[in-house]
Amino acid sequence: GRDEELQTYQAALQPVINGEQPNNIFLYGKTGVGKTAATRYLLAHLREDAAQYDDIDLTVIFLNCDGLTSSYQIATRLVNDLRSEANQISTTGYPLASVYEMLWEDLDTCGGTVLVVLDEIDHIGSNDEILYEIPRARSNGYLDDTKPGVIGISNDFGFRDDLSPKVKDTLCEEEIHFSPYNAPELEAILRERADGAFYDDAADDAVVSLCAAMAAQDTGSARQALDLLYKSGELTRSEGADRITESQVYRAKDALEQSQIEHGMRELTKHGHLSLVASLQLALEDETPARVRDVFPLYRRIAEHSDVDPLVRRRMHDHLADLAMLGILDRHARNEGRAGGQYYEYEFNVSLELVTGVVK
Repeated sequence: GRDEELQTYQAALQPVINGEQPNNIFLYGKTGVGKTAATRYLLAHLREDAAQYDDIDLTVIFLNCDGLTSSYQIATRLVNDLRSEANQISTTGYPLASVYEMLWEDLDTCGGTVLVVLDEIDHIGSNDEILYEIPRARSNGYLDDTKPGVIGISNDFGFRDDLSPKVKDTLCEEEIHFSPYNAPELEAILRERADGAFYDDAADDAVVSLCAAMAAQDTGSARQALDLLYKSGELTRSEGADRITESQVYRAKDALEQSQIEHGMRELTKHGHLSLVASLQLALEDETPARVRDVFPLYRRIAEHSDVDPLVRRRMHDHLADLAMLGILDRHARNEGRAGGQYYEYEFNVSLELVTGVVK
């Protein structure tokens, strides 16, 4: 389902085989639409092709930027990836200029073409200097023997727009958008996986089509479709059955959604968790839907009882909005005209038993 994107991607990588300065490539699209898989697939083939030429020396550095929020952190990670374990540097304590000097020295030691793949690049935020420095290192005289290129991969559609103009011009020489998969594309992916994972006839065409359609209607993510098929098979096996039914697919969907919501609650910040506890107490007392003015006094008492400085009402409201965005709360807009004005009411969108189990 990614033939067009792969063709564009392959053309963007062609300068490597030609021995030229590589293009800088920016991939963007929702999670689970094949960006990282396509990159690993094409770079594996690129390595094989490069190995057939005596005058092409290719090095690929693959770095996931999850947890890395600055150019400094990425630079130090790259230096350590290029060095042996005995020569690793500390991730703190060096001036940024010194880290860059070490990075240029290590990259020049590689020689040839070096492709730096930065997956989940949006974690770097606005501290994006390194996205300009690496692609321009040779033209700026920092490298003599190495031709560097950067491949940036992002799930955040807005990240490109937030880049500084000089970084945008450099990093986005070649842009490739990975759109969500449609149902037939997901069905083809699932059928190939199902044929290798299940016994014959364990997952018929109707089941595969249903999983593909559900994922296509929601996110268009292959990962979501595969999780749904896997969970359906897991339920079938636990029940001692030998064929997946559509009923099990629907139950798998409910189980996955519940698991995602539970995970979202466990990952809340301290004040997000306190806002959740306050909302839960009102719900258990049958006092929901509740307005912010009802939740805030209870949140403040719980925070003070927990030796936590409470937030102001507006900031606490932001946490309620986050809970609504995660699907944990439902938010309803109310308008009582001039007398009552506009306001929001909140109530739970998930079972109270699930929430109680998490906050214990």
